[in-house]
Amino acid sequence: MTEKFKKCLQFTLKWEGGKVDHPADPGGRTAYGITQSVYNTWRKSKKLPPRDVWNITMDEVHQIYFEKYWTPIKCELLPPPLDLVVFDTGVNCGIGRAARWLNTALGLQPLMSVTNQTIKKVKELKGDEVMKVARKVWELRKQHYETIVQRNPKLKVFLRGWMNRINDLRKVTGI
Repeated sequence: MTEKFKKCLQFTLKWEGGKVDHPADPGGRTAYGITQSVYNTWRKSKKLPPRDVWNITMDEVHQIYFEKYWTPIKCELLPPPLDLVVFDTGVNCGIGRAARWLNTALGLQPLMSVTNQTIKKVKELKGDEVMKVARKVWELRKQHYETIVQRNPKLKVFLRGWMNRINDLRKVTGI
């Protein structure tokens, strides 16, 4: 795990910290943002028996975030602050959405994966273009939260927290 990853994870864990089992959360029981389902799948991939997510170790938390979020959306290849914006978006909204929004912000086909073409386009960014792309991903994420609540008003209980998180992300990254 790289220093770049650890720095980005620090921001994400600020918002994903703790153990939660909110009755309105479709993700269900979580610890440090890791759902029981994700934890079970990860442990199975390591040939480990299932275990209550509330017993997760911090080493496992770091490994899961690195393997299931950071690596698949190729955050190591993204310049700051795009790395943090895409990573935190992947954690909170899903890696497919994060990749699609990154591709959209780059003016590419909105694929749900970060491709070689995505990385090529990122490397071509000059000057403040990185900030503009990061801001566009942020804006798409904000719209997503608003749409979620419109479609399912029961989830409005989470809107303030989501907005606090993305506003903090905006402040920390300067986008």
